[in-house]
Amino acid sequence: MAIQFHNRVAIVTGAGGGLGRQHALALAARGARVVINDLGGARDGTGGCDAAAESVAQEIRAAGGVAIANGASVTDAAAVEAMVKQAVDAWGRVDILVNNAGNLRDKTFAKMRVEDFRAVIDVHLMGAVNCTKAVWDVMRAQSYGRIVMTTSASGLYGNFGQANYSAAKMALVGLMQTLALEGARHDIRVNCLAPTAATRMTEGIMPETMSRLMEPAAATPGLIYLVSDDAPTRAILCAGAGSYARAYVTLTPGVFLGNGEDAAERVAARFDAISAREGDSVPKQAADQGSSEAAKALGNGVVA
Repeated sequence: MAIQFHNRVAIVTGAGGGLGRQHALALAARGARVVINDLGGARDGTGGCDAAAESVAQEIRAAGGVAIANGASVTDAAAVEAMVKQAVDAWGRVDILVNNAGNLRDKTFAKMRVEDFRAVIDVHLMGAVNCTKAVWDVMRAQSYGRIVMTTSASGLYGNFGQANYSAAKMALVGLMQTLALEGARHDIRVNCLAPTAATRMTEGIMPETMSRLMEPAAATPGLIYLVSDDAPTRAILCAGAGSYARAYVTLTPGVFLGNGEDAAERVAARFDAISAREGDSVPKQAADQGSSEAAKALGNGVVA
């Protein structure tokens, strides 16, 4: 059955080009009314212009869809709240939020200024926080919401020269994990998309042969599923070049080593066993780690 978004309202940040534009076009083509948000700045987040957002909104309207443009910076909480109000005033609700806006200030950590670290955190992480906070009560009140955080393989696995970007992208996974728990009773489903796509953000990073395979549109089908009525929640979906995989944060079974003066040496001696992946699990919540540790201790005769 085809996924449709008739009577749904979506906000897509960073939708003036690249992945965000493809997400917005696909949502509109399937019936969603879309707020096209884009600051219109440079790749490092400086500057700004309404032209990028307005161009995509016009493209959607020309194809028979419904869209409005918004040039708010996701780092400006008041402007983001006004953007959400704009959507609610126009269409009465907000069903879908795609946190896609981003910037890059790549350098090795030794050469990176703290200001450049903070600037990337402010856009990727705090921008997603601002946008999600602005729609959260709306979604709770209507008992429906679909939110996607745009994470990255750089956050999940690291990437040389991207300490700021990697930190921000992994932080979004943690944000998703908790919001999915808190939003469950209101049917607010929160997921992460880890796309691989050749966009302005990846110029000079991705080899040319790979870039030709990584069209932004090839990652968008994953996004469409993650914001659909039947979406999962707490998923990290990796997408690129038509391939899809799911990433997990897992916990190995571990071993009980006890305490004492030589506990650190026992950790060193048994680190391979501690690291063994056989039988690893995906915790449902943070308390699962503590429960597992307590069970091992009790099972080895430790008295509580």
